[in-house]
Amino acid sequence: MRSLTEVIESHIIELLEGNDEDAVSLRRKELAERFGCVPSQINYVLRSRFTPERGYLVESQRGGHGYIRILRICYETPEARLRHLDDLVGDSITEQEAKRLLVSLQSRGLLDLRERLLIEVALRHVDDMGESVFDVSPYKRNVLQAELLKRMLRSLVLS
Repeated sequence: MRSLTEVIESHIIELLEGNDEDAVSLRRKELAERFGCVPSQINYVLRSRFTPERGYLVESQRGGHGYIRILRICYETPEARLRHLDDLVGDSITEQEAKRLLVSLQSRGLLDLRERLLIEVALRHVDDMGESVFDVSPYKRNVLQAELLKRMLRSLVLS
């Protein structure tokens, strides 16, 4: 049996897919009433399932006539996709953050399983070498991992 969070997420994704645009406008209160939950449950779904890492932006207007607008991020050019990936990775990234990002990119069809696993192995190797052979601080290892991840993602996007 699916959780309420998964049901709400599926409903919103169906609305996005059924819409000609890459956006949908909703009312938090109406969604909560439809699924028999409190509006904070809708907020949780939006914060956890509709993130930039997963390819979405959420605009919210609170108040009596408040709405939620969910936009699917689309990239017109490979350069736009690169900028987005660079922003997601940032200047430093932990192994867990990198894995979450890679899984998200795979689920969005930007990476396949083999590419994701190869990148994970390379990042783990950099971390292991930095810790055991070169005695690099955890922060600097995270910086190295971020740089390697960005370079590998760039090469995949541009290929």
